Amino acid sequence: MDDHLKQLLLLGREHFLKGEYNRAEYLLRQVVTKTDRFADVFHMLGVIAHQDGDFAQAQRYFEQAIELNPRYTEALLNLMVTYNDLGKYDEAREIYARMREQEVEDGHQLEPFARGKIANMHAEIAQAYLDVGLALEAIAELEKAVALSGFADLRTRLGVLYRDAGDETRAREQFVAAKQANPGYLQARVMLGVLMLSAGEIEQAIGEFRAVLELDPNNRNAQTYLRIANIRKESAPPTP
Repeated sequence: MDDHLKQLLLLGREHFLKGEYNRAEYLLRQVVTKTDRFADVFHMLGVIAHQDGDFAQAQRYFEQAIELNPRYTEALLNLMVTYNDLGKYDEAREIYARMREQEVEDGHQLEPFARGKIANMHAEIAQAYLDVGLALEAIAELEKAVALSGFADLRTRLGVLYRDAGDETRAREQFVAAKQANPGYLQARVMLGVLMLSAGEIEQAIGEFRAVLELDPNNRNAQTYLRIANIRKESAPPTP
């Protein structure tokens, strides 16, 4: 590699790491006119194209990066995101399956960053299904997301879908798991309290709503449901 190409690569990578994408792109494009053997250059150009909203070009760059390095985890993840942005959900699933196969072959688990990113992709696909009224498909995608990450917000979303589908047992399991994963994620505790209230477990519901208000005194949902719970408690017949 000649000194000029080395300098272009060095500066291009430095500008990219600093988030100076316009400068990085100018230099990296010069690199690919001279050589096409650097997977990370195509990956960086893909990230820049995606940032600019040019998903089709981003897809081409990420695919070139993966062609050079089939085990380039970050490029695979970004290609999955790009396929998702383009509505190419089947292609995104194929990439996920490919990564899982590599994981088994290598005998190790995906790193937490990768697992979280894939989980959020499943959540985005779930929302796409919900937007067109396909609740069961949305549940399946969120189940995959929760299996990968266990994030409290994703568990809560899955619990709401279970509840809306009439499966209150599974809904409660997800709300409880979300509360355990992150006691400070108050939406899970509000949803758990609502389920308890609907099941007639008034004291337990009151306990959840009060716990939420201790952490967030201005939480309107908790305030409203606590009032409802107290009214139901006062109107309940005395225990013999």
